[in-house]
Amino acid sequence: MVDHKPHLRDGFEAVHCFDWNGWHITVGEAATVKRNKFIFTTSILLISALITTAGLCASEACAETPRWTEQKANAWYAQQPWLVGSNYVPKSAINQMEMWQEATFDPAEIDKEFSWAEAMGMNTMRVFLHDLLWQQDSAGFQKRMDQFLAIAARHRIRPMFVLFDSCWDPLPHLGPQRPPIPGVHNSGWVQSPGAAALADPTQYPRLKAYVRDVVGAFAKDGRILAWDVWNEPGSDNAGSYAKEELKDKTARVTKLLPQAFAWAREANPTQPLTSGVWAVDTSADGTNLGELQQIQLRESDIITFHNYSWPEFFKRQISWLKRYNRPVICTEFMARPMGSTFDTILPIAKQERVGAINWGFVAGKTQTYLPWDSWERPYVLSQPPVWFHEVLHPDGTPYRQAEVDLIRELTENK
Repeated sequence: MVDHKPHLRDGFEAVHCFDWNGWHITVGEAATVKRNKFIFTTSILLISALITTAGLCASEACAETPRWTEQKANAWYAQQPWLVGSNYVPKSAINQMEMWQEATFDPAEIDKEFSWAEAMGMNTMRVFLHDLLWQQDSAGFQKRMDQFLAIAARHRIRPMFVLFDSCWDPLPHLGPQRPPIPGVHNSGWVQSPGAAALADPTQYPRLKAYVRDVVGAFAKDGRILAWDVWNEPGSDNAGSYAKEELKDKTARVTKLLPQAFAWAREANPTQPLTSGVWAVDTSADGTNLGELQQIQLRESDIITFHNYSWPEFFKRQISWLKRYNRPVICTEFMARPMGSTFDTILPIAKQERVGAINWGFVAGKTQTYLPWDSWERPYVLSQPPVWFHEVLHPDGTPYRQAEVDLIRELTENK
């Protein structure tokens, strides 16, 4: 993305923002030692006059919309239906790359699977993007995003897009993706940014351009529910990719996360920004949060969280999150063997008017119907007694008909 800073002559560097007669303008912060205050001031006024005369506002270069007030966030939420959906990737894709790249993007498959979601009453999907997809082909990537949104709108589904993700493989690459590892949960999912980009500050301008360009392109698109700035920031992936992870990953993400929010806000989106609180003690009261979780709560317009635990802990977490006086949406839940099921969680979520987005929709190449412990002992010779995630078999038939019936019943407008 082209930097919109004006180019100044006479030794000025465009690095400072100030307000002049209602315009938010980028100008040089200081002159060279050979220039005096009079020349500096005159240059400022000249630039300001030129911008005013041309009818151009340089606010995109340095201004950002502030974090939503509690009142604005709650007014927005009052206009939403009860939000129910899944974290979505087509059954034919092992990860974000395979979902979105031109060679493997499959609108027909997405349309079919979204028809199944619509039939059971789902109205949102959480969908992951990737910075390398934008770097590879920004125009094509955005065109496919628009196609995806058109499909979703036909089925009355408003997605939440995820910009960055700290989970799973830290070594992402473009092009053909590897096949699933037999018997292993989510064996091909990749991080964004990858370890190489996260470790290299010279790549941060590219990450900034990605966020500003993608969010900016759809900033006023009513088909989008919200932007999830970073999924599980700082995840160490100790059970899967510990050897490949950056040793100082948490420190780097802690520094970058507030910047990522700022980049998104610079695009002035009409949709709310969020990042889901995770890795907290679900049996506690939220008073002893880590630095990353505090940043997530401090920066988010609406509160989102992950909870794969028993229903009593789910309800307890909702209770302390509501103290922030903002809408609350659970963007990851439902791990059947761990006590988090549709039967136990959805009734609580509806009663509390908390949005509920489970992990996994159709069983496919991600293999997330297999449990997390499959990384230690792959389910090759036998299948687990109970599916971990997912709602439907690859042909669209329910894993449990009672679950689909419950979703449909609870999402009906009565």
